[in-house]
Amino acid sequence: MRTVEYTFSLPGSDIQHDMLVSMLSEMGFDSFMDDDIALKAYCQESARNDAEVERLLLSDPFTDVSLMNVEVLPDKDWNEEWEKSYPPVVVNSRCRVRAPFHEPDPGFEFDLVIEPKMSFGTANHETTSQIISLMLEDDFKGKDVLDMGCGTAVLAILAKKLGSGNTVAIDNDEWAYRNAFTNVALNKVSGIEIVLGDAHAIKGSFDVVLANINRNILLRDMHYYVAAMRPSAHIYFSGFYTEDLESIKEEAFRLGLRYVRHLYRNNWVAAEFEKLLS
Repeated sequence: MRTVEYTFSLPGSDIQHDMLVSMLSEMGFDSFMDDDIALKAYCQESARNDAEVERLLLSDPFTDVSLMNVEVLPDKDWNEEWEKSYPPVVVNSRCRVRAPFHEPDPGFEFDLVIEPKMSFGTANHETTSQIISLMLEDDFKGKDVLDMGCGTAVLAILAKKLGSGNTVAIDNDEWAYRNAFTNVALNKVSGIEIVLGDAHAIKGSFDVVLANINRNILLRDMHYYVAAMRPSAHIYFSGFYTEDLESIKEEAFRLGLRYVRHLYRNNWVAAEFEKLLS
């Protein structure tokens, strides 16, 4: 299937940039790339909706962002150059997330190999790196883990490296679903069940839930995640801004979760909660 490249004028601030990327992601855009003067966004041709993009740019706070060009790209691995451009990411001096073309480094306790394709989760984004930071400080040995909205499956892979038990990775995007198998094989881990689906695909119960998605989906589907959590289970949320933390907390409290801690960087948050004993 062919890919459509949208070129937008560069948003005026990091917050505006991240908000635009988040909104476009909800509309079906798979990947993004910045240069000095523009933001490029990519979607499959079947997801193209120029009218919806135009309506988005007419809304606050995007009225000063313009759509400069729309181009249907040849049917090829257009994402290859972007993959080659991202550097390895080091988290807490213990975990390194790299592409297959980066040399391994035995100096790290966890040296994860992630080939992103069109899936989200290279650890270059604050949402992923901050959840990894929280995970590295907790005990996963023998715990059953659900990675909801798994993207590249980097979090499920790290959970396995940390000693998790039964581990399930779910994503409703077929690119991500296929990519997850690739990355599990690259990291030579076993015991990860990869499922194509949304929150309705959750089966069984878990000691840890990882949900790096976005605010709207977290609020909509949080009750499904909590229903799958055992007493005293922990859940890690990310994919939202600092100003959204209170609404996440309110829904979490309503569903019987206890706030544990959170991290934030560049206005992005990762937060940990615990399920109270019933």
